[in-house]
Amino acid sequence: MSNELPTVLRIGPYRFFFFASDQNEPIHIHIERDDRIAKFWLDPIRLQSSGGFSRNEMARIQSIISEHQIQLKEAWHAYFHD
Repeated sequence: MSNELPTVLRIGPYRFFFFASDQNEPIHIHIERDDRIAKFWLDPIRLQSSGGFSRNEMARIQSIISEHQIQLKEAWHAYFHD
């Protein structure tokens, strides 16, 4: 796991991560597949940028985030506050 791009979760083709420099922003997660990167705020869950994903794929990603919201938030707090 890179210190600059900590990967929190991998599901199917998606990698969920944040940047080490993200700590001064509200809690969020980046989602990458191929050359696309989206960003969602986590509390509450809402899209910040779609990064070229289709509407259907964004719905799938948002569903994954909803299912794993606690894990994603815990990973954020563990990385930035410990």
